Amino acid sequence: MKLRLGLPKGSLQEATFQLFKQAGYNISIHSRSYFPAVDDPELEILLMRAQEIPRYVHEGVLDAGISGLDWIMENGADVVEVADMVYSKSTANPIKLVIAVAEDSGIREVADLNGKRVATELVNLTKKYLSDHDVTAAVEFSWGATEVKVPKLVDAIVDITETGSSLKANKLRIIATILESTTKLHANRAAWNDPWKREKLQNISVLLQGALQARFKVGLKMNVPEGQLGKILGLLPAMKQPTISRLVDSDWVAVETILDELKVRDLIPALKSAGAQDIIVYPLSKVIP
Repeated sequence: MKLRLGLPKGSLQEATFQLFKQAGYNISIHSRSYFPAVDDPELEILLMRAQEIPRYVHEGVLDAGISGLDWIMENGADVVEVADMVYSKSTANPIKLVIAVAEDSGIREVADLNGKRVATELVNLTKKYLSDHDVTAAVEFSWGATEVKVPKLVDAIVDITETGSSLKANKLRIIATILESTTKLHANRAAWNDPWKREKLQNISVLLQGALQARFKVGLKMNVPEGQLGKILGLLPAMKQPTISRLVDSDWVAVETILDELKVRDLIPALKSAGAQDIIVYPLSKVIP
């Protein structure tokens, strides 16, 4: 048996492949191919645009796929959310679907879009949002380069932003956020009701989420004089409790814990001053709660 899984081609492709590799799946692809090889004989992977994946999952062409909540909603796809995976091409933050206008535009709020022209790739989501706010505007599909269409071609755009830097570079100003979107592992309902496929998807989900949990954490080990243990423990943040083991024929103990990588820089000098020695920091592959 095989699980047909759709993965996003394009801007999210590299980040997705890296995530799968960290989770234990090696995916390789030849130039221009849409059918990557994977070292799991129970998986069949297809590459396609993230915009299309939810529709194919909804229709059962794919058993499951990875795409953003924004595209699931845009396609009106009735799918099962298997896992919420907060990652994107540049950061580990959710992306935002925003309405933006030119910096010097007189449009200040959503109501000002009445009678205006709006360009976007997410036409259905945009129309619904405007309708919910009693705004009537001409919403047109954008084939790309959406940000450069303001103000000469359209009055506003609805576009996805990750850091906001591209909008600023194009002298655009955000007037509203339609939604925050994260990447979703989602499944066709019939596939989810198949016991084998459900178990396969759940196993993949555990590994992917474990890889995501490990991305910004590190392991920390050190040797500590027993008399200084209380002071050291007072400095350590921990997921639960650090592991403590006594060194053989010694009044020293070994302490091991997991913590956010950003905390290590300031923590190590404090640990050293408190008497810790042989401090080791090591990367993690997966963290499974």
